[in-house]
Order: sequence, then C-alpha cells, then structure tokens
Amino acid sequence: MQRQTTMAKPAELKRNWYLVDATDIPLGRLASKIAVILMGKNKPTYTPNVDCGDYVVVINASKVKLTGDAEHKKNYYNVSQYNGGLRTRSAGVMKREFPEEMVQRAVWGMVPKGPLGRDIVAKLFVYADEKYEQEAQKPAPLDLSK
Repeated sequence: MQRQTTMAKPAELKRNWYLVDATDIPLGRLASKIAVILMGKNKPTYTPNVDCGDYVVVINASKVKLTGDAEHKKNYYNVSQYNGGLRTRSAGVMKREFPEEMVQRAVWGMVPKGPLGRDIVAKLFVYADEKYEQEAQKPAPLDLSK
C-alpha cells in the first residue's frame, strides 16, 4: 500500500469566520494564535503553498496587553526613504493612537512574506473597540485567553 499526501485545493476549501476579543491578552501570544488560524495550521488539510486558513475579526485591539516594559522600550519604525525620514513611535503611543496597526504588524511578522502572506493577512480585520462591520458573516467567538 502506497502512502499519499493529500494537497488542499483552493476550490475545495471551506473558510470559517472567527471573532477574537483582544482584551488583556499579551500582544505576541495573540498574534501567534491568530497567525496559526489565518494560515490554516490548525486544520488537518493544511498545505504550506495554499492559503487554506480562516477569517479572523479582532475587536478591542486598544485593550491588548503589553508585558514587561514594552510600552516604553519597544519601538515601531516607518521610513519615508528621504533623508531624515525615519519616524519612531513607542508601543505606548501605538497602543493609544494606532491599536489596529499595532496588532496587524504583530500578525504580519508571523506569517510568510510574499504574495501568499499578503493573501493570508488580507483575511484579518482589526478594530480598536467592540464595533465591527462583519456581523453578516456571523463570526463564531473564539477564546484565545487560555
């Protein structure tokens, strides 16, 4: 009997919607668990070269937890490619003013880079508070706090 590895085909995939509440969950743990769901590594049909993950809606991104002294020591950088065009923001400033971008950057750091990674991250929707626009998809609540 010959063994055969089954490869997921994009047409045969069924994608689910999940709702994650980021309140008091450490940023890195939240991002790694979301990345696993987005890539589909939690499914038995996972295939590395196919986007077989699910959609994730994150609410309360402004209430995510930063452990240790990350609020003051961790920095986020943007470069405009002009001389003197480096902009630096601390994690505390990002949490107060741009919580959605902070969570998106953390998740982007944990998915593959390139065209496949961009398709995977496109299934992530992050909101600073409890309101979100994907009610029609009826996302199932997912508890990542444990």
